[in-house]
Amino acid sequence: MVGAAASSCYASPLCTFFVAACMSLSHGGGGGDTRQPLGRSRRRRQQLGKCSGSGSVQEALVPSCLEFKPCSHYNKNNKGNAFSSLLGSNSLSLNRKQRKLNRATTSSSGGAMAVAMGMEKEGTVDKKPPMEQRRVVVTGMGVETSLGHDPNTFYENLLQGNSGISQIENFDCSEFPTRIAGEIKSFSTEGWVAPKLSKRMDKFMLYLLTAGKKALADGAVTDEVMAEFNKAKCGVLIGSAMGGMKVFNDAIEALKISYKKMNPFCVPFATTNMGSAMLAMDLGWMGPNYSISTACATSNFCILNSANHIIRGEADVMLCGGSDAVIIPIGLGGFVACRALSQRNNDPTKASRPWDSNRDGFVMGEGAGVLLLEELEHAKKRGATIYAEFLGGSFTCDAYHMTEPRPDGAGVILCIERALADAGISKEQINYINAHATSTPAGDLKEYQALAHCFGQNPELKVNSTKSMIGHLLGAAGAVEAIATVQAIRTGWVHPNINLENPDNGVDTSLLVGPKKERLSIKAALSNSFGFGGHNSSIIFAPYK
Repeated sequence: MVGAAASSCYASPLCTFFVAACMSLSHGGGGGDTRQPLGRSRRRRQQLGKCSGSGSVQEALVPSCLEFKPCSHYNKNNKGNAFSSLLGSNSLSLNRKQRKLNRATTSSSGGAMAVAMGMEKEGTVDKKPPMEQRRVVVTGMGVETSLGHDPNTFYENLLQGNSGISQIENFDCSEFPTRIAGEIKSFSTEGWVAPKLSKRMDKFMLYLLTAGKKALADGAVTDEVMAEFNKAKCGVLIGSAMGGMKVFNDAIEALKISYKKMNPFCVPFATTNMGSAMLAMDLGWMGPNYSISTACATSNFCILNSANHIIRGEADVMLCGGSDAVIIPIGLGGFVACRALSQRNNDPTKASRPWDSNRDGFVMGEGAGVLLLEELEHAKKRGATIYAEFLGGSFTCDAYHMTEPRPDGAGVILCIERALADAGISKEQINYINAHATSTPAGDLKEYQALAHCFGQNPELKVNSTKSMIGHLLGAAGAVEAIATVQAIRTGWVHPNINLENPDNGVDTSLLVGPKKERLSIKAALSNSFGFGGHNSSIIFAPYK
């Protein structure tokens, strides 16, 4: 068995080589033009190009896509059903050629070698030339939190050490062992979302839409400015850990009576992708649009992927972040069942206490955070105010446990090291960290140990946890904390860690921000987010220079 396994491993590259050679021969023969397959690919790209036209991309695509009309050019050049041409007849033709070729390969191995080498050379010629690194900057921010509905109010409350944790008022939770949360008490969509939609949508989507539009307003993206954008290169990537839980739960309750009682929008308004989609529809943005759901690491995944779209030239502008609204009976009950929540009901403002030896679980929060990321030259051309520069980031997986962190911290350490490499900076340049630190017994200490391992020798380092004041916003946490990180860069102040009265054994408080805000000239800042499933994420911002 060992010998067979080893044999298959060594055979794989050889098999791959002959498959590549056979594929090339099936299109051009032993001495034919090996560029034929690439030519077909080019023709297809040209067809798609004709569909979009040489003028405005959105003008060409709106009639055919949004009105659900077929592309006339495609139909003229492809008789019959489009799906059969793509998935049916082409596949059958390939199979026939492949069978014919298989019979010929035994007598033409030399020709196969030459053709394969020709394909490799052709592929090298057709590679995109390296492009100059595009820089990504933050030009706008929008938030919905229990401590404020705009970035300045939100951050000023953080600097003052004000807590947004209170008794839950949205529903009767008297039977639950946890009755506190970072609940948003007052929220209005007026002027941001149409009243008809406001009545039907889940809160996670309403938070997302309002925070997204506020980020545009904060970035001075007026209607006039928007008109100058290439909307094919403007995208939305705002995720959610839990999606529209209330909409879905209400549908289940309605189904107990009859399916006829169900909200016809329950499916689209419950799915995590629809928030990004609805915002893009509202704005007419036709670039990258989707959502990512990696539990409490969701926002960081969305932010880094958005930045990568800009770096690769696939977008010039991206709205990105996360949103969640799970302070409802099923949400509270689910986390109570996990035994993850604090039960300090009589003293809500003291309940979230990262790194404190008396912590007893995290406190749920709700809201949204959205950043407006922009390619540097694009931002400069329109005269945008640049808040900070996004340097890079990374993801890893603990591959260990559904809810518990890896004991040796290897996943987090690897994530941080890769983020530093992606940003192109050394660990000595990081002097501020907005930690994930949720106030859970195991999680806080494991993250601290990983941070001490990576940065413990830096005497300038300061670490804090935004969750000490607003609780854990789940999928929205990373985005809201990224905004706090950018605000720290802008203002030169880092917010305190509240409720840190008796630090855990082994925690060096000299690395942690104290009970009052502290002045700090930030060189580069790291923001961590980790999620159930072992998802680790780290992103890095710095002052724009």
